[in-house]
Amino acid sequence: MERRSYPSKPFDVTDSNVDETVSKYPLVVIDCWAEWCGPCKKIAPAIEELASEYQGKAVFAKLDVDNNQESAKKFGISSIPTLLIFKNKVLIDYIIGAVSKQDIIKRLQPHM
Repeated sequence: MERRSYPSKPFDVTDSNVDETVSKYPLVVIDCWAEWCGPCKKIAPAIEELASEYQGKAVFAKLDVDNNQESAKKFGISSIPTLLIFKNKVLIDYIIGAVSKQDIIKRLQPHM
């Protein structure tokens, strides 16, 4: 898939399109968050930067767990923020908590 067809910013996914998104790209990171969540807001800038820096290699999506409870249940989200990492349609890793940008990069590198 061409680099330009990868979004350079995080985009919203919902219960109705999360599976389609995971199927469309080889490496997908879904940020599970909620509007009221302080730690979620803390990692949001890192997610924005990574979406731009990794354009063409990975895509970053955001799933509001309050408005998409079916997906939150499906993926076993019990605390937020939680990052779900999918490679070739398979959930391969979780990152739970407000981790640093460097921590996210360390977890993504082996899957590039």
